Amino acid sequence: MTQQQLQVLLQLVAQAGAATLEYWRSGLVVQQKADDSPVTAADLAAHRILAAGLPTVLDIPVLSEEACDIPLTERRQWQRWWLVDPLDGTREFVAGSAEYTVNVALIEQGRVVFGVVGVPADGQIYYGGRGQGAYRQGDGQLQRLQVADTQHPLRVAGSRRHGSEAQQAFVQGLQQKRELELISAGSSLKFCWLAEGRVDFYPRLAPTSQWDTAAAQAVLEGAGGQVLDTRGQPLEYAQRENYLNPYFLAVNADPVLCRLAVELCGALQVKSGPGTLP
Repeated sequence: MTQQQLQVLLQLVAQAGAATLEYWRSGLVVQQKADDSPVTAADLAAHRILAAGLPTVLDIPVLSEEACDIPLTERRQWQRWWLVDPLDGTREFVAGSAEYTVNVALIEQGRVVFGVVGVPADGQIYYGGRGQGAYRQGDGQLQRLQVADTQHPLRVAGSRRHGSEAQQAFVQGLQQKRELELISAGSSLKFCWLAEGRVDFYPRLAPTSQWDTAAAQAVLEGAGGQVLDTRGQPLEYAQRENYLNPYFLAVNADPVLCRLAVELCGALQVKSGPGTLP
């Protein structure tokens, strides 16, 4: 991606975020999709901006949460595509929380290579990719991001509104091995906090979709972190019938922590989750 393409991409994410702010804390109507997840006019406004604009950056298919009814036979022909969540954290958004994001990822051959995460409520944009660095742009400043060394107590991020029995068992098992500081946040911000050194670890043993994670995974990888499945393999985005991820472990650069997390999943017999692992 050229510098010019990057600037257009960042502007698009900012524009999509600005569109959501017109509805934020406005008492907007919330509808339910077939999977019982909420959708609002803000989701759709951001989607329209990104769906129209992204092909001007790279003329490749766009797979958005709000337009994902694309046959697998067609998607399997794609080599590169945009993977988009126009508004990640809709429940946070509806509740008036600032912890929602706009996520745009570039996928090549099933691997995320670049991502942009906009945080409309505070005007911040995170972006990066493996081997390309990670950055936070906002308030007229550009800061390079780097994961932090593991702290004591271990700072563990978790979802503010979503959990599972497997997640609870994992955290309890981790507490037997390390002293923990539990930190809750909404949307893909948890990855971004990990990328900028505010937390050390983000285990997610509860359902997520590909568009929830890809952009922020790229940012984290650009900052030196990694996102692994429960077997210790990198989280990937191969085309399949559904868009669900396997369970995953987002970690800083600490190999001891990575090994501990994967071994704990094995000891607890944690299943791979709803997404299919090869």
